[in-house]
Amino acid sequence: MEEEEEDGGGGGEAGSEAAAGGGGRGGRPGGAAGMWDRLRGSRAAGGGRNGAAMAQRDEKVPAAAGESEPGAGAGTETETETEAETGTGTGTGTGTGTGTGTGTGTERGPSGAAAPFQPREGGFGWVVVFAAAWCNGSIFGINNSFGILYMMLQSDLGEGEKDPALEFKTAWVGSLAMGMIFFCSPIVSIFTDRLGCRTTAAMGAAIAFIGLLCSSFTKSLEVRYFTYGILFGCGSSFAFQPSLVILGHYFKRRLGLANGIVAGGSCLISVPLPFFLKMVGKAIGLAHTFQVLSALMLIQIFLSMTYRPTLPPSCDSQHDGQDKLGSRSARQQCWAQTRRYFNLRVFRRKTYRIWAFGIATAVLGYLVPYMHLVKYVEKRFKETKKDWILLVCLGGMSGLGRLVSGRIGDCIPGLKKIYLQVASFMLLGILCMMIPQCQGFEGVIVICLFLGLCDGFFTTIMAPIAFELVGPMQASQAIGYLMGLMAVPMTAGTPIAGYLNDYFGNYDAAFYFAGVPPIIGALVLSVVPLVHQRMLKKQRLDSGKDKMLVSEAVVNGELLPGCPASEAHM
Repeated sequence: MEEEEEDGGGGGEAGSEAAAGGGGRGGRPGGAAGMWDRLRGSRAAGGGRNGAAMAQRDEKVPAAAGESEPGAGAGTETETETEAETGTGTGTGTGTGTGTGTGTGTERGPSGAAAPFQPREGGFGWVVVFAAAWCNGSIFGINNSFGILYMMLQSDLGEGEKDPALEFKTAWVGSLAMGMIFFCSPIVSIFTDRLGCRTTAAMGAAIAFIGLLCSSFTKSLEVRYFTYGILFGCGSSFAFQPSLVILGHYFKRRLGLANGIVAGGSCLISVPLPFFLKMVGKAIGLAHTFQVLSALMLIQIFLSMTYRPTLPPSCDSQHDGQDKLGSRSARQQCWAQTRRYFNLRVFRRKTYRIWAFGIATAVLGYLVPYMHLVKYVEKRFKETKKDWILLVCLGGMSGLGRLVSGRIGDCIPGLKKIYLQVASFMLLGILCMMIPQCQGFEGVIVICLFLGLCDGFFTTIMAPIAFELVGPMQASQAIGYLMGLMAVPMTAGTPIAGYLNDYFGNYDAAFYFAGVPPIIGALVLSVVPLVHQRMLKKQRLDSGKDKMLVSEAVVNGELLPGCPASEAHM
């Protein structure tokens, strides 16, 4: 645990009242002075900044002066406590006959141990929960409802019969948007750690607002690749990820509940949105529909201002790092800053590499039902009036799954949480391959209900698993890198499904294709807990080596990055 040392041999503000100095604020007193302080029952006090005041105090209270053994000249006491997630740390104090001392600026508890950051567990945090729920509902409500926009885009182009590859080309609009949400995640992690959740989220919501608004002023598919796919997608990523991180600033014990409420509350937007788009889109047209959707992101700009960080600042460590950089060459400084912000340390963990590969494989066909299911029902069952019900079922059950899985995840210890993802992906793959077997519209509705439930379980449990694998201090970048890896398969999945439809003339092959990757990913994920247990067993046998795995005692939300001054990648 790092301690911030103060200049001048004195530590902490309480040091001016200490006789002959001990450790800094919260540090242990040294020599006879330490014994005298403990007998008084006072909290540990540090050596003062003012040497004259200390000398004067030394004259008034001779018993408190640093008395050393003959010939020693100084009495020193050092106590080291085990560092753990409970917040214990190291306290060091030095007392001398002249009243000098060395201290630290870290706030500590009565026992001299560093006091851990404790979230407020509510209060203003519930306002933040509402803002995060609006963010999730707006972003993923729009993306999950792209099946309606997909058909409106084709109608707006008016060339459905002329271009045989129209399905493939149109699918790229929504696929780019969802892919950019995940592709930008590693960069968003850096911005969140550097600028804070509030600034990053507000900036992202503004970019997403501009992207949707600009999409209403063009009919070109290529321009919408940029305005909707790139601008709206990137802005959504910058707005979405801080909404996850900020919850850890206000909740620890109730973090799973807060995540569940955010997921469930977002359904109030995402569930009725497909019906709204179906009804209003026909009345006002695609251009005005984009303008209405942009209003959701405009509101999110103001809601992002509620993301007030609560983590204690750690500025001294930043200044120390900058001082060290000052003595290096420009190339060394550039490399040091790059390593600082693009911390690849999480990839040293074998379990994280396997988990990330399994997730990236599983999501290759993840978006296919959201984008192509409405078109599939229209072509096969000639159903055009109730097709929006499918997206409502997907969104509603996804919200229910997130709410339930958040609570269940809090009750499952350690990496056993990953089996929820295994079951979700396995069932999701099987359900996708069952869609072409449905003989009626009602059968597709039943499948959509279970698909949404699997989606909710998969997404909500992702962050707690990252905490278990890499620990709380690296969780932000671990999630960012994971989402970045997910971007490529998620972006490619739906255009491939569209190409298969153009080639075979039906969606059967597309849904069979969408079902295979989740099953393969589930099999890969099932290996992670076994590898983790084997490595823990090896670690216990070789206790002399540095610990390379996070302890199973890690509690979700112990410390989340996201404060501008916090070092998430130390």
